[in-house]
Formats: sequence, C-alpha cells, structure tokens
Amino acid sequence: MAVHVVIKRKFQINQPEKLIPLLRELSIGAQAQPGYISTETLQSVESPEECMVISKWETTDDWERWFTSKERRDIQNQVDSLIGERTFYEVFQPLR
Repeated sequence: MAVHVVIKRKFQINQPEKLIPLLRELSIGAQAQPGYISTETLQSVESPEECMVISKWETTDDWERWFTSKERRDIQNQVDSLIGERTFYEVFQPLR
C-alpha cells in the first residue's frame, strides 16, 4: 500500500545559493530510489516561510531505506544547518 510522507520545514532563505541546490539534491536523490512515486512541494499562503513536501512511496520500507541512507542524511544535515530549524517528518497511509 502506498504511503505519503509529509516533510515540514520552516525557514527564511538567507542563503538561497546554498539551500536551493541542496533541496534539489534531496529531490533528485529520492526520485532515483526504488519505490519512489512522486513529490509535491507546497508553500503556506499564511506563513510563506513554511514549506511542506508530500512525497509518495510504494511502501513504508521504501521510504525508510531512503530516509536512513547516508546520502539523504548528509544532505539533510546541511539543509537543517542552513535553515536553523529541524525538519519534521510524518508518514501517512490511506484510510481503509
């Protein structure tokens, strides 16, 4: 059963020349993973500094393999360092 991963970040883009390429690397890296289906990135209308990524994966195990990979963790640590905030993740599945 497909799962949706909600990734929330809150930040001011003070160094877009560093941050944007890292976010692209995360996206490209995810797309290359087995079980990856799609991603949608959204920005809050009320709080533009808040972004949410909804990533769809075939299984929770597919997501977990990417989530725990050294490649993703290394890039994510750089992102969190630049934005000064921790990124939050939550996995959802469709109601049955």
